[in-house]
Amino acid sequence: MLDRLRSIPVRGLFARLFSWLFFGLAFALVAATIVDVFELLNSDEPLMQAMINGVNGSIIALAVYELAMVIRSEYSGRSETHDIVTMMRRTLPRFISTVCVAMSLEGLIMIIKYSQLDLAGNLVYPVAIIASTALLLAALGVFLKMAPKEIGANGCDESCTTK
Repeated sequence: MLDRLRSIPVRGLFARLFSWLFFGLAFALVAATIVDVFELLNSDEPLMQAMINGVNGSIIALAVYELAMVIRSEYSGRSETHDIVTMMRRTLPRFISTVCVAMSLEGLIMIIKYSQLDLAGNLVYPVAIIASTALLLAALGVFLKMAPKEIGANGCDESCTTK
């Protein structure tokens, strides 16, 4: 019994479990966004409010979907000997760029929303979101610059040339 439990790839099992969980959550977010947009279109709310809510929900669903794709592609592989730095150099830029797009769009939508409602005093919040997005993007650049490059099979990083 114990030998059989050891043979189950726990990492792959959890990767599939979490990726399907996040795929389901992304699907639920898309469905909830569609329902919300149709409810807003049938109410007395302006069309712009329905569109802004649709974009907000779609962006969040896209970020959750991207997280599911990262988990599926990086953690469900057969190889158990991944170098953590190599794995992070591949997955972080893709996920962080999706999060940065989501955050910057959210900040821009908030700026448009607050300017339409004449709430100029609340503009500090979307500006803080956009500034934190820039900081996150700069931190990603610093990480990619400082993290070691991938080492190939010949012991050479990606800047080496083989003849």
